[in-house]
Amino acid sequence: MATAARQQPPWQPPPPADPESKLPPLKIWNSLTRTKTPFVPLDWKNKRVTWYACGPTVYDDAHLGHARNYVSTDILRRILRDYFKFNVQFVMNMTDVDDKIIIRGRQQHLLEEFRDSGRRRKDSGSVLETGLAALQAYLKKNLDKIDPSTPPVKVGYELEKQYGVALKGGSLNENAPGDTEAKIKMHIKTVSSASNVLAALSDSKAAHEEIPTELQDLLLPYLDSLYGSTIDATDHSIFTKLTKKFENRFMEDMRALNCLDPDQITRVTEYGSEIVEFVKKVQNNGFAYSTSDGSIYFDIAAFEKAQNIYARLEPWNRNDKNLQADGEGSLAQKTSEKRSDADFAVWKSSKPGEPSWPSPWGNGRPGWHIECSAMASDKLGSQLDIHSGGIDLAFPHHDNELAQSEAYWLDRNKHEHNHQWVNYFIHMGHLSIQGSKMSKSLKNFTTIRDALARGDWTPRSLRIVFLLGGWKEGIEITDDLVKAGASWEDKLDNFFIKANDIIENTSTSASEVFDGNLQHALEKATTDTHDALCDSFNTPAVMNTISDLISTFNSSDKTLIRLEMTQKIAKWITSLVNIFGLNGDAPPADPQVGWSGVDIPEDGKLYLSALSRLRDDLRKKARAKGGLPKEAFQEIAYQAPSLESSSNPFERVLLNFQSTIRSLSDDSSTLSKSILELCDRVRDVDLWDMGIYLEDRDGAKGALIRPVTRSLRQARQEKEEHDNQKDKARKEREAEAAAKAEKGKLSPHTMFKTEEYSQWDANGIPVKDAAGEEITKSKGKKLKKEWDRQSKLHDDWLEAKRKEEDRYTKSLEAEAAPVS
Repeated sequence: MATAARQQPPWQPPPPADPESKLPPLKIWNSLTRTKTPFVPLDWKNKRVTWYACGPTVYDDAHLGHARNYVSTDILRRILRDYFKFNVQFVMNMTDVDDKIIIRGRQQHLLEEFRDSGRRRKDSGSVLETGLAALQAYLKKNLDKIDPSTPPVKVGYELEKQYGVALKGGSLNENAPGDTEAKIKMHIKTVSSASNVLAALSDSKAAHEEIPTELQDLLLPYLDSLYGSTIDATDHSIFTKLTKKFENRFMEDMRALNCLDPDQITRVTEYGSEIVEFVKKVQNNGFAYSTSDGSIYFDIAAFEKAQNIYARLEPWNRNDKNLQADGEGSLAQKTSEKRSDADFAVWKSSKPGEPSWPSPWGNGRPGWHIECSAMASDKLGSQLDIHSGGIDLAFPHHDNELAQSEAYWLDRNKHEHNHQWVNYFIHMGHLSIQGSKMSKSLKNFTTIRDALARGDWTPRSLRIVFLLGGWKEGIEITDDLVKAGASWEDKLDNFFIKANDIIENTSTSASEVFDGNLQHALEKATTDTHDALCDSFNTPAVMNTISDLISTFNSSDKTLIRLEMTQKIAKWITSLVNIFGLNGDAPPADPQVGWSGVDIPEDGKLYLSALSRLRDDLRKKARAKGGLPKEAFQEIAYQAPSLESSSNPFERVLLNFQSTIRSLSDDSSTLSKSILELCDRVRDVDLWDMGIYLEDRDGAKGALIRPVTRSLRQARQEKEEHDNQKDKARKEREAEAAAKAEKGKLSPHTMFKTEEYSQWDANGIPVKDAAGEEITKSKGKKLKKEWDRQSKLHDDWLEAKRKEEDRYTKSLEAEAAPVS
């Protein structure tokens, strides 16, 4: 558990820069102090910043939680490079040797053998028999409240009985529901789907050679437990086949999210000998020891005895057994030779079924933490400006990195014990879903490629959410957050579209009046943005500043805004969105105003302008009092711009519009209506399907030619859904009215004249049943109520019928009346 009494040690600021260096007054929230500290790079003369980022463990596809980390990192990197003009040297590693990778690589290898060769099936039976054994093993390990021998058909009942509280969102202990309950629900989902398949296989007498997908999560750990130690681990391709695949997919995902490639990528598999040398020096310095199996452990007590500091980042977690175990990995060997339970492996002896590299201590592989120390030190030297990663890596991974790196760079001969390997540690906040961190282990994640393919997110919309949420705070995806991001994006879409319209269609001398308020608003926004970015990259404040400036622009009298002012504001906002990575690879000083998605295709501008002018003219005259005169219609319909014949799709829409206009009847009674319907169709169907929308405006201005944006599509979808609901409700009312009218045809005097009764009163209400017995008083009251209801329905039907007959009579009289 955390120890509240432990405090972080003092932080050593880097050497101060020369006052004439003109470094920005940037402060960064530093995990080494948990405060905002002035940022001074070691090489401040050249504004050079060294930055090492912990990369992914490449054994599966990256999910949105990874996107949170790496997109936020990319935003900060871009701000340092493009706003503050630092020369950033950015190095990132790929963890391609790790307990998770070894297990996953072995599991996939064994599953393929089981599927393809049948060798394992000979040893352990059919798919069904192996699946049943795997189910028992899975239950025993992960859902121990269930009897492992429970038949698959009864597993669902037992799960509901034993874990119903968690399934309904409750807690399994006195604490609030969290990761424990999320993990239980994950295991329940796995077992439920597998049990259903096994129950179906048990009922079938046919042989089962194929392995159902639902069984794989059971079979993978089971086969590995039986045969993992038997594989030929000298064949590293068993593991690199997995890691190369997912490293490539990770980089594809990052590029899809518009993250800059690292300047350098390091891989553990390429650093075997360097890591061995790194471990040797740590051991030679007296801060590591070997065990009889050939493993090397970091000696925390010896490190601290020499006046060094362990657990700089989270000293309160240094005795957390769960975090320590997670840091050692699931394949860690239990040994009584460790001098302290907190000591961690820097080199692990390889067991059968694990990849290995030669070392003075025997064949082995790197510990998890040592890889980053060795690779970062090799690329960036004895001291780093910035080290980054997800907040979940702070302890033990990053604390162990710091200790072993400082143990490596320590000069024992000079008795220097104040070495600080990293000056600024920055950690990105979690991305949560339903209160739990999004993670592979909980299987509560959506992969990046799935989210983009389904259209749940775009690279821009995801980045906007992270900008609004800030980089170090945790973010939970909620409807409100999604709406806030969509609203901000929509606001900028509309601003860029309208600003470009003003810039393209306003002459430089259109307004000589100066709007001082807008000038002041831009100056204030510029200052506020600089202050916010200097305040530990406070992007939420900058996003609000941009939004406020646009609101000021939108509320200003456009006749008082000079073209130059519109250009200034639009270019300033464009520069910021480019710096934030919201516009592809566009540079900050890109002369193009706006971001991608708000521009009209160049090959369509001529034809769309001609079409819009023609449509505006027709609409204006058709909506005028008295409608469109026949002569004006013929003059407009037959005016044709000088266009060269081509296969351009925008030209075809224009020509089809002209052709349809000419084909209309010039009957003045229907002409205006027909023209307005055609104008609506070309806007709502023909151009919409091509990604273009004509936004009709009041006053003298013609329609605004704009692209169909995500918000426009969403607004149309919501309108269609609303209209469908209204139409459904109308049909239901009509059906109800028709049923009511049909029911009203029946007279209350005859409604009970059935074989169920033998005698009735004057109104037709039964007084005796079929056997001649008197109707009871309670039954009589019930029948009277039914009679009253039917009487009202019948009276309403008679009245409606009378009115319909009156209307018919009047129409006949009108037709027969002489024409005056």
